[in-house]
Amino acid sequence: MPLQLRKVVTYTETTLIEGGRAAPTPLRLFAAAAVLTNPWAGRGFVEDLRPEIHDVAPQLGALLTEEVLKLTGGGEVVEGYGKAAIVGTSGEVEHASALIHTLRFGNHYRKAVGAKSYLAFTNTRGGPNTPVVIPLMDKLDEGRRSHYLTIQFSILDAPAPDEIVVALGASIGGRPHHRIGNRYLDLEELGSTQGVEVRNG
Repeated sequence: MPLQLRKVVTYTETTLIEGGRAAPTPLRLFAAAAVLTNPWAGRGFVEDLRPEIHDVAPQLGALLTEEVLKLTGGGEVVEGYGKAAIVGTSGEVEHASALIHTLRFGNHYRKAVGAKSYLAFTNTRGGPNTPVVIPLMDKLDEGRRSHYLTIQFSILDAPAPDEIVVALGASIGGRPHHRIGNRYLDLEELGSTQGVEVRNG
């Protein structure tokens, strides 16, 4: 099944001042989103989603990766990355999940930016102007809290009930004036002082 693409939307943001203080290095955020026809729309409950995943997800991964790289100037400068999908109100959240939770989609982006950590994500259902929320984390180090970021924007006319919005996000830099420390200090302190099993946080 070919990708039925209605539009591509891009988003950029540069933070120069945070907390009333100039950022030593401005934080730059980028996103690219595709608005496409839901390949399962109007078909009732589809038991096997794989044929459409195999057809559409690789096309989306390649397209959106290319768009992000145009915005950032290349994969080597990307530090934080993430993904998101919103299915229109006639679809299932499973349809949004299907197109982004596959290596056929994500590996295009991982390879292009040289990433090692997993792609943070959101997948949800909504109507036109539903916020596209893309959580980010460092592409090489998932415990680097300075790069726990969120890109948020909306597309006024998407998704329609029979559409899906799929997006990739990127950062160059982390939060200005980040000062909450990294996850490893918590692990060290909790492990040595409390003797408890430490879980993600």
